[in-house]
Amino acid sequence: MDDAQREIVAFLSDPSSYPPGAGPVDIIETHASIVFLAGPRAYKLKRAVKYAYLDFSSPALRRAACTAELKLNRRTAPELYLEVRAISRGPDGAIFWGRPNGDHPGGQPGDQPGNQPGDPLDFVVVMRRFDQRDLLENVAREGGLSSSLLYALTAHIAAFHEKAEERRDEGGTAAMAELVETNIGVLRDCRSAGFAAAQIDRLESALTGELASQGPLLDGRRRAGRVRRCHGDLHLRNICLVDGRPLLFDCVEFSEELASIDVLYDLAFLLMDLGHRGHQSFANLVLNRYLDLTEEDDGLALLPLFLSLRAIIRAHVTATMAEHGWGPGDPLSAVAEARRYLDDAEAALLPLPARLVAVGGLSGSGKSALAAGLASELGRRPGARILRSDVLRKLRFGAEPESPLPPEAYTAEVTTLVYQDLCTRAAAALRAGYSAVIDAVALGEEERRSFAAVAAAAGVPFTGLWLDAPAATMMARIGARGGDASDASPEVLAHQLSSDPGALEWIRIDAGGDADATLAATRRAMLH
Repeated sequence: MDDAQREIVAFLSDPSSYPPGAGPVDIIETHASIVFLAGPRAYKLKRAVKYAYLDFSSPALRRAACTAELKLNRRTAPELYLEVRAISRGPDGAIFWGRPNGDHPGGQPGDQPGNQPGDPLDFVVVMRRFDQRDLLENVAREGGLSSSLLYALTAHIAAFHEKAEERRDEGGTAAMAELVETNIGVLRDCRSAGFAAAQIDRLESALTGELASQGPLLDGRRRAGRVRRCHGDLHLRNICLVDGRPLLFDCVEFSEELASIDVLYDLAFLLMDLGHRGHQSFANLVLNRYLDLTEEDDGLALLPLFLSLRAIIRAHVTATMAEHGWGPGDPLSAVAEARRYLDDAEAALLPLPARLVAVGGLSGSGKSALAAGLASELGRRPGARILRSDVLRKLRFGAEPESPLPPEAYTAEVTTLVYQDLCTRAAAALRAGYSAVIDAVALGEEERRSFAAVAAAAGVPFTGLWLDAPAATMMARIGARGGDASDASPEVLAHQLSSDPGALEWIRIDAGGDADATLAATRRAMLH
């Protein structure tokens, strides 16, 4: 740190630099910034650093980054991002607050900051402060993640991606190849972390292979407008709760190239981070919810590449922070975590065998709960693609998954189209190397045979599961539903109970107990 920034850090660390009553100053350090929490505000200072992928080495570059950060983060969290503020030195040599937006009297456009007394020495982004307990990293640590919270977060991400500016001149195979080369190079330079050279070599070889095989898909999605000006750093430390709503903040502002990316590469950071923290089932939930809302299934084959790169980035960022003693915790623990990230990067590229599982049964038998429980355990990270007939029916009519549909959406003709859609999407997931779980009543023999045919055509194992539960239990479950994709009513269940499903060759599971018991029984049955 140069002398000028050292003085500014001292100024920002001093409670007397802030309005009366601000209280003690809390400090959060990252590899690129230092955040000072004082009273109701947070003040984010860019470090005077230069990495292979980031350059904040001059005040002018830091001012530009602060201005970009304010503008870009107002796309997702306008209530958090307030202004850019200059920090200046007076004629007497004292450090003081400059004007909002970095403006200052005197000087000409293009002058370097700090040339004249009163000119800005540096700049901070001023934000509304939020309780650190509301940072999603801390919510996760305290066991506060839930399906409803992650549904809301996924909807926020999907809506942001839909509105984000298309960048058809960015992304694609060439950009991803450059990302691989840069990040592998940074890994090799992290000598203090003790990353095994052989592991880095394996990663480089595997990533190069993925690029070679997936290049046409990367370029096709770029041409189709799926490369957009995204967040770029979408992990749990950059998501918070404000007034109970999840908001994305602290996006990549320093590089158009690193943030003008495939929307699934943006999402992959969150999926990787959830998995790394032991929340693989939530990672699977977010992936499936995102695909249901956006229909980005065609990019599924890119996830191994994307997940691996995201883990590599966290590995070298964590190692860099440990080397300099930045951040909480001891450096040895941080280095150990960096190595775990690198293990995650390798695991994401493992070509685990795919399979197709179909979960059938009458309404209220517990199909969706079982499908969600199984999916995160099947195949490649973050688990299987869940294809629920109720959700696909809603998508066919342009409705949100939990919005009810009119009776004409449930004709035999529409149901036939929905089951064809289940088969088509399952086949696509299997071609992408991922397992799939079909969640549908499947009361007809022909419907059940069609699922098995998909697996046979793909050359993967097929398991059909039929859930049995007492009629009273199913009726009670239907009555207790709220905000669910199923529109089944007691009348619908009564009709199903009076129907003949024909020959049932699938594995029958007692689903009369709770979801955990059904999942445990299913695991035992699938082992035999």
